[in-house]
Amino acid sequence: MDYKPRREQFAELFPAEPAFRLKQLDAALFNSAFKSWQDVSNIPEQMRIVLQREVPWMSITTALLEESKRKDTFKAAVNVAGGKQIETVLMKNPRGWWTICVSSQVGCAMRCGFCATGKMGLFRSLDQDEIVDQYRYWVEFLGAHPELPQRVTNIVFMGMGEPLANYEQVRSTINLWLKYTELGRTRITVSTVGVLPRLEQMLSDPLWPHIRLAVSLHSADGETRKQIVPTSYEDFLPKIKDWARRYLEKFGNRRHHLTFEYVMLRSVNDTPMHAEKLAQFVQEIGDVRVNLIPYNFTGLEFQCSLPKSIEAFMSLLENHHITVTKRRTMGEDISAACGQLITLTNTKETSAKL
Repeated sequence: MDYKPRREQFAELFPAEPAFRLKQLDAALFNSAFKSWQDVSNIPEQMRIVLQREVPWMSITTALLEESKRKDTFKAAVNVAGGKQIETVLMKNPRGWWTICVSSQVGCAMRCGFCATGKMGLFRSLDQDEIVDQYRYWVEFLGAHPELPQRVTNIVFMGMGEPLANYEQVRSTINLWLKYTELGRTRITVSTVGVLPRLEQMLSDPLWPHIRLAVSLHSADGETRKQIVPTSYEDFLPKIKDWARRYLEKFGNRRHHLTFEYVMLRSVNDTPMHAEKLAQFVQEIGDVRVNLIPYNFTGLEFQCSLPKSIEAFMSLLENHHITVTKRRTMGEDISAACGQLITLTNTKETSAKL
């Protein structure tokens, strides 16, 4: 049975209620003191009874919950409508609080060669509620574990799926978070492989919340990028360069920079030639940062770059005055690190189709 969005259910159940009442219902979902519709004391009792009977408080339910050995990462496989599952991750960040990695789709159609999710194929995009509730899920989890730090300070769309292939639902989700949580625009990051029509759309979209963007570049050499990202195409690099210049001209500032993500693959994209091409590419754009991501094993054909190769790559970029960082690998022991998200339920169904 398909999931019907909460806002549609509210409108159908209470067609005569004023608009402010529906806003109260939205706000109630983000009040950590409430555990069910029965707790929402600022709405009439009869409405609470109807909601409790007709509208699930949470659109996702736990299938599996795992904790890393270092106790700094938690991964949940959660059930969504249609008998599918997604994965969502809670990670301790350098400030000692928490970052949530959310999924935007069940599976992914981008087929990035190093990514386990890409091998699943795409089942469907998530509804706004199913994305919103990944935040609510972890807030509820932390509330049930008072021994853990209680504050979520960041969200990254780096889980399953391509966020910009689910543009409208991702956009409305972020706007809800900005309205009803303490998260600010610079605390939310959308990572995209580079869906250019949607990137162009956001330049003139008054509803798009200008949070931080990270483009999964992985190579500034066209042939190499095509090897890593099969959905890439011949003129992608010049087009993304042109878009990035216009994006930074319109929205860039000291706190709102653009990031290129770059997974480090041994003898594939980690040579001095690749570093030089990346440095030149970035310099021709402007204030772009580079985030190097050590490849996390996903059972595929790639290997992680050697530590000395990563250090040499970083040094070359730094010598060109490019701001470069290396991502910490977290949750690898529970397959919660970058590129490792995949669910057994969906995988078995995918295998049956092949």
